[in-house]
Amino acid sequence: MLQEFRDFIAKGNVMDMAVGIIIGAAFTAIVQSMVGDLINPIISLFIGGIDFSGMYVLLGEGEYASIAAAEEAGAAVFAYGRFIMAVINFLIIAFVVFMLVRYVNKVKDMAAAKEEAEEAPAEPEGPSELDILIEIRDSLNKG
Repeated sequence: MLQEFRDFIAKGNVMDMAVGIIIGAAFTAIVQSMVGDLINPIISLFIGGIDFSGMYVLLGEGEYASIAAAEEAGAAVFAYGRFIMAVINFLIIAFVVFMLVRYVNKVKDMAAAKEEAEEAPAEPEGPSELDILIEIRDSLNKG
């Protein structure tokens, strides 16, 4: 059973998947920083400085200055602003991943087309001018 597990792990697909997960985690951190530090402030600027992440509805009694204060006090909150930010983050991350995959596919297609062009046998050249002239002369001499 241990040998089967080693064989499974040594397969290329499993290793590719592991590398993909690691790269994906690092890429997610970069995209989250881009969204949180660059894109969200721009969105906030266009919608009048509203910060969605601080929007909530208190489910119960009391008044709190912020969602953090309400959560710290143990109050139940309906944090719909965080959900809105999660949806915005998802859409931006999905778009960035789409653009990345699209670019990678274009590069792959270009590389495959280049390989096919290199592998294609060279077409034989047609007859030269001299060959055609000799052929015409010979046919005139026969006639």
